[in-house]
Amino acid sequence: MINIVSAGIILIGDELLSGRTQDTNLGTIARWLLPLGVEIGEARMISDDAAIITETVRVFSQRFDYVFTTGGIGPTHDDITADCIAAAFGIGISERQDALDILRERYSEHELNAARRRMARIPDGASLIKNPVSQAPGFQTQNVFTLAGVPSIMKSMLLDIEHRIKGGVQLLSRSVTAAGIGEGDAAAHLAQIETEHDGVSLGSYPFFNADLRGVTFVARGRDAAALDVVEAKLHDLVRQLS
Repeated sequence: MINIVSAGIILIGDELLSGRTQDTNLGTIARWLLPLGVEIGEARMISDDAAIITETVRVFSQRFDYVFTTGGIGPTHDDITADCIAAAFGIGISERQDALDILRERYSEHELNAARRRMARIPDGASLIKNPVSQAPGFQTQNVFTLAGVPSIMKSMLLDIEHRIKGGVQLLSRSVTAAGIGEGDAAAHLAQIETEHDGVSLGSYPFFNADLRGVTFVARGRDAAALDVVEAKLHDLVRQLS
C-alpha cells in the first residue's frame, strides 16, 4: 500500500484577506514539502479572529498528518496565534525561559519590553523552531508547526523542521506539450486515459500568444512505471490530434 502523508496549510492575517499583502508562503511550503513526499490536502486563508483560528487549527490537526500555520506570532496586540494554538489543544501557555533567552540574543534588556516578551509565550509542551533571521522562535505543538508570516523568516524556519517530517512516497509528474491543440480537443481522451490508470491524475494547461496556441498535459502519480505508460499515451494522443 502506498503511504500518503498529508498536510494542511493555514495562512493567518487580515492583511492577506484585504489584499494589502500578497501571500507567497503557500508556494514556498508546497515546493519544500514535495521532495519530502508530503501532499497538501487543503490551504485556508483566515482572519485574525481567535475563534476562527482556534477551530481551524483543531479541525486541520485532526484531518492532516502535519499542519503549518503562518502569521500572528509577533509582538503586537493582534498577534494571537500562540494563544489560539493553546486553546485548540486545551493546554496552557506561558512565557518560556528558553524562548526568552533566545530573544535576549537580539534585544537588550531595555529593548525587551512587554510587547516583545509576548514572542516568548509558548504553548505548554511545545518544542521551539529556530528562527535564524530575527531570532523570535516558532514552535511545534503535536503535529502543528507555527511559523512567522514574513516570507523570509518563515522560509528560514523550515530548516529546523525537515528532520521532524516523516514523509511518504513522493508525487511524481510527467509533462507533454503540444502546439495547435486546445483543451476541448483532448478532454474526452484525457478522461478515458485517466479511467484506465488508477492512481494517475491528468491535467491540461492551455497557453496562448499572438502566434501560437497549445496545451501542456501533466500526469501526476506515485508509480513511475504507470506514469511512463501514460506519458506514452499522451504522446500518441498529440500525434493523433495534430
